Amino acid sequence: MEFKKVKNYSDITSDTDSKKFILIYKSGTPNSDCAYDALKQVEGGKVFTVDVNEVRDVHQHFGVNSVPSLVVYDNGKVENIIKGCQTPNYFSQIIHEKKIAANSNKKASAQKRVVVYSTPTCPYCHKLKAYLNKHGIKYTDINVAFNQQAAMEMVRKSGQRGVPQTDINGQMVIGFDTRKLSRLLNIPTE
Repeated sequence: MEFKKVKNYSDITSDTDSKKFILIYKSGTPNSDCAYDALKQVEGGKVFTVDVNEVRDVHQHFGVNSVPSLVVYDNGKVENIIKGCQTPNYFSQIIHEKKIAANSNKKASAQKRVVVYSTPTCPYCHKLKAYLNKHGIKYTDINVAFNQQAAMEMVRKSGQRGVPQTDINGQMVIGFDTRKLSRLLNIPTE
């Protein structure tokens, strides 16, 4: 992983890459150091690092109010914010936009379409995505805190405003319901 230390907001905006990953963290704190160390283990890619001990204005541009946060910034818009310390594998999947194929050593079968509606500050959203990652389920994560149209679509589908919500081939699962998720996605119960 290539780290590029940021001194101000223009260090990020002057970079020519359309998609950027920005780690906003506070060095010397356990969660931030954990996130930084996990990202160091990811092979390939570039991450801008913003230590709030040294740089105080960048987090405001991205709507970040807690650290550590990995901001996914694409074509001038915040696409997603991943809060907290995640595993190197999880960060790698985000940065390299890869998902592990479910049951990859078995006969290939079409996986159901899975869409997760979440917000960056929702702890059950993080648990849900970690659960899907653990079982190699491909999914699309939609951050409804930054996407009002997707939030309205989610409410239209389920009649509920709370997150997380998971759309599995048109069937909505409200909350982090492992029993229902396991049944719909053919995940063996633990």
